[in-house]
Amino acid sequence: MAKRIREKALERKQNQDNRPYACAKYISLSPSKVGIVLDTVRGKKCEEAVAILSVLPNNAASVVLKLINSAVANAEHNKGMNRQNLYVAEIFVGPGPIMKRQMPRGKGSASRILKRSSHITVILDEIKE
Repeated sequence: MAKRIREKALERKQNQDNRPYACAKYISLSPSKVGIVLDTVRGKKCEEAVAILSVLPNNAASVVLKLINSAVANAEHNKGMNRQNLYVAEIFVGPGPIMKRQMPRGKGSASRILKRSSHITVILDEIKE
């Protein structure tokens, strides 16, 4: 039994993704609004993505900019990669917890307000030359 567990652990470690990444969790922005910004930088070189995000007027752009800078720093420090060779291989957003609030309405009733949050993940990779 223990041998099989060790074999499975070794197999998981060999199949592990070694690309640099960064995650931002519990961001208080709707995933649909963040997704619009992510579509503009998906597949671009990191320097180009940073230039695009620095001029976008969306609220999500500043969060994604910090996240890409964090992923680039992880790649340089932990993996020893060169900043000029990095590109955004994968970038995606998932829903986080939803806070449910009440808004008073007429005749003593109430409407529900959903305050959505999101988890954003960036995975970088080196350009193969």
